Amino acid sequence: MEPMDIVGKSKEDASLPKATMTKIIKEMLPPDVRVARDAQDLLIECCVEFINLVSSESNEVCSREDRRTIAPEHVLKALEVLGFGEYIEEVYAAYEQHKLETMDSLKGGGKGSNGAEMTEEEAVAEQQRMFAEARARMNGGAAGPKEPVTDPSLES
Repeated sequence: MEPMDIVGKSKEDASLPKATMTKIIKEMLPPDVRVARDAQDLLIECCVEFINLVSSESNEVCSREDRRTIAPEHVLKALEVLGFGEYIEEVYAAYEQHKLETMDSLKGGGKGSNGAEMTEEEAVAEQQRMFAEARARMNGGAAGPKEPVTDPSLES
């Protein structure tokens, strides 16, 4: 019998998008470093296991507070309990940035209209900009994007 997670799927079914994870792995390393496919797969498995670990502990924190919905505060507390306290500030900053971006998109007319006004090129540029910001936050602001990123809102 396979081990089951909270939602009833086997743990082997839980995964992350390989192409996206491979891209992140390559972007985080110097251009002259190559990563074997087995090493990439292992890194992806480690990421999935980390997410499962934090999710499980977040659920425990939530349960101890007699709550039924895991809130961001539960995730932050779980990181602390698991010994990842040094990441709490960065995680909280990313969460605050996400809230700001979500509010901006809602003010702009919601999910549907914001995506409809953006061309595919603009969407790709925006995604690259957000990846670059995340990389910079992860590296303490030391690394910028590999390619120049243009702001599509400045173009007419």
